[in-house]
Amino acid sequence: MAELPNTLEEAIAQSRQATLAAIADGYTRLQVELLFPEIALQAQSIAKQFIEVFEDRIGQVKMFFPDAGAAALARRDWGEVPFKIQDIGMGRTPIENKIQPEDEIFLLVNLSSVEVAEVEKLCNAVGDRPVILLIPHLEDAGTVGIGYAGRQLRERFLNTLQSCYYVRPLQGAAVFRCYPGPWQVWLEVGDNYNLIAELPQKPVGEEVDRIIFDAIGPTDSDTAETPRPKKPGFFTNMQRFLRALNR
Repeated sequence: MAELPNTLEEAIAQSRQATLAAIADGYTRLQVELLFPEIALQAQSIAKQFIEVFEDRIGQVKMFFPDAGAAALARRDWGEVPFKIQDIGMGRTPIENKIQPEDEIFLLVNLSSVEVAEVEKLCNAVGDRPVILLIPHLEDAGTVGIGYAGRQLRERFLNTLQSCYYVRPLQGAAVFRCYPGPWQVWLEVGDNYNLIAELPQKPVGEEVDRIIFDAIGPTDSDTAETPRPKKPGFFTNMQRFLRALNR
């Protein structure tokens, strides 16, 4: 079972193996979610490292970026590569025209809720070929909607996506999943992170608060309903690292 990663490189390596394991088990709509505030700024670099996991089929991989500018930047920075680079298009060209029979794996990089309709069309068009969403941001309520239309989209499409790798920092804690392992909640204790819960489904909202509260218990100094450790730890250090990369 995977441990909480110590570095960004370790997280990428874990995510690659989790993706292969999920594909081997028949999952074809996958998400790799690294939920750090600065991570989108490094999407191109992370994508280049991640795609190496498909080295035996690299010529059959098609990588999609949000727009023509991001795709052009990747082509400029990477030069000749053995895989194909494309942009999602936003309706200028029908997404079906960007999919070829020889394309076997689709890697969608840093796409947002603005592109969610095109992502859904792509997933429907490729059938049972694997689609991996790397660092996706598909569920912005302001774009997707919180009413009937948003609920329909979630039931029809968003809920079909499987998070094979997920790291979300909290204040002194983390939610983590590395397929085929369960969902986990980790708590910062001193200089380390301790595993405090394993669950079959993704914990959200008040459930996470309850797990953390049950693990640390109330103290005399607590004024909030769900106290959290305040000492900066691994995730603070990783965020500093990402900011340094962007300078």
